[in-house]
Amino acid sequence: MSVAKKEYKRVTVHSLMEMKQDGEKISMLTAYDYTMAKIVDGAGIDVILVGDSASNVMAGHETTLPITLDQMIYHASSVIRAIDRALVVVDLPFGSYQSDPKEALRSAIRIMKESGGHAVKLEGGKEIKESIKRILNAGIPVMGHLGLTPQSIYKFGTYTVRAREEAEAEKLMSDAKFLEKAGCFAIVLEKIPAELAKKVAASVAIPVIGIGAGSGVDGQVLVLHDLLGMTHEFNPRFLRRYMNLYDDMTKAITNYVDDVKSADFPNSEEQY
Repeated sequence: MSVAKKEYKRVTVHSLMEMKQDGEKISMLTAYDYTMAKIVDGAGIDVILVGDSASNVMAGHETTLPITLDQMIYHASSVIRAIDRALVVVDLPFGSYQSDPKEALRSAIRIMKESGGHAVKLEGGKEIKESIKRILNAGIPVMGHLGLTPQSIYKFGTYTVRAREEAEAEKLMSDAKFLEKAGCFAIVLEKIPAELAKKVAASVAIPVIGIGAGSGVDGQVLVLHDLLGMTHEFNPRFLRRYMNLYDDMTKAITNYVDDVKSADFPNSEEQY
């Protein structure tokens, strides 16, 4: 059964809490540039994530690790200039917060000041508690991220589903409660069993956004380029493609090449 939606002129961290309390699901997508963010925001998305996944889909890296803080600020600045309604959350990239809480605060402050972003997202639980504490103490909203944490890919060695074993599931639940108590306004759960994700969402008062975490959470996030079918090599079970832009764009560009080669473009009406 659908839930009546409250209209928000601007989505804030408080808005997301209201959505959870009202039983309204939260929609979240990535964006990395002005043009795409303008479309996503205009379509009514609640949260735009300027994800470190830009390292993969925008720069072609195998992992999220190579992207720098400067590059994240560039992408976030481009997105912020496009939006009127959505809450914009920016990933802190690998190496900018994990080992030094002071560095974590400096990184978060740079993102907020130089990009205009509304919040930051960090991967991990209790092991980064000092970084989370410093950032929150500065008045910067923090979104947590548990389960599959791509910045730790070389630690895990695989992108497989996390927290299937009891010990890891218990740690994830404990970390989720810690993030809530610490003051995070929301948590992303990535690629964990649906039943566990549902339990986590029910055990904390803050919104839980899933990606590959089933339908029992408070909202969903996907990478925009995956949703639109611009990437075609990536085919996880949790991905629903709403378009097939890879084929459509390839066809359009092929037609353009053919028209240029045959001198069909530009025609008499397409020149001055």
